[in-house]
Amino acid sequence: MQYHDDPVETDASIDIGPMIDIVFILLIFFMVTTTFVKDMKLELERPKASSAVAASSKAIRLFVDQHGDTYLDGEPVRMWLIQSKLRDLLSTSTSKVVLVVTDEGVPAGKLVEVVDQARLSGAESVGVATKKEAG
Repeated sequence: MQYHDDPVETDASIDIGPMIDIVFILLIFFMVTTTFVKDMKLELERPKASSAVAASSKAIRLFVDQHGDTYLDGEPVRMWLIQSKLRDLLSTSTSKVVLVVTDEGVPAGKLVEVVDQARLSGAESVGVATKKEAG
C-alpha cells in the first residue's frame, strides 16, 4: 500500500547521445578546416661576389636550388607559373623588388630564365643574391 506523501522514484538519467554527436561534428569540422603548414628549409650555398650589398628585407624572394627547382615563398613553383604568381604577389606588395636567391651550382641558363620571368612579371628591379666575398 502506497501513500501519496511518499516520494516517487523517477528515472534521473540524462541522454548524452546528442552531446556525443555534437562533439564528433565539431571534431570533424576542426579537422577539415585546419591547415597544416610545412615550413620549408632550403639550404642554399650562394655564389660569392665582391660587389655584394645588403638586400631589401621587403623584396620578394624567388629561390633556385642546385637541381634547378624554383620556389616562391617556400613553395615549389613551375617555371611557367613564376610570371603569373609573381604578378599576383607584386600587385599586393608595397615593394616591387624581386630577389633571386640561387645555389652556387645553378647553370647560368636557368638563372637567366628565372630572372627573365621575374622581369616579365612587372618587377621594377630584379637582383641576384650572393655572399659577400671575404677579403
